[in-house]
Amino acid sequence: MAQAIQIVGALVILAAFAASQLGELETDSRLYLLLNLVGSTVLAILAVIEGQIGFILLEGVWALVSGWSLFVILGEEAGPSA
Repeated sequence: MAQAIQIVGALVILAAFAASQLGELETDSRLYLLLNLVGSTVLAILAVIEGQIGFILLEGVWALVSGWSLFVILGEEAGPSA
């Protein structure tokens, strides 16, 4: 079951990457960042469960950067509250 979940997580990240390379999705779009956040979070959780330190580092940082970028974009879209 974990292997199937890993494949789904990887496919989510790869779909975002392929879409950006084909010019269908901007790398600073909400959807691109959300796909990267979801995929990398899934893979990071599985890496923690399996004790894969290098993979935890890679996917954990990937999730943090994607999440932070999404947070910034959503904050900019909300604009200043007056």
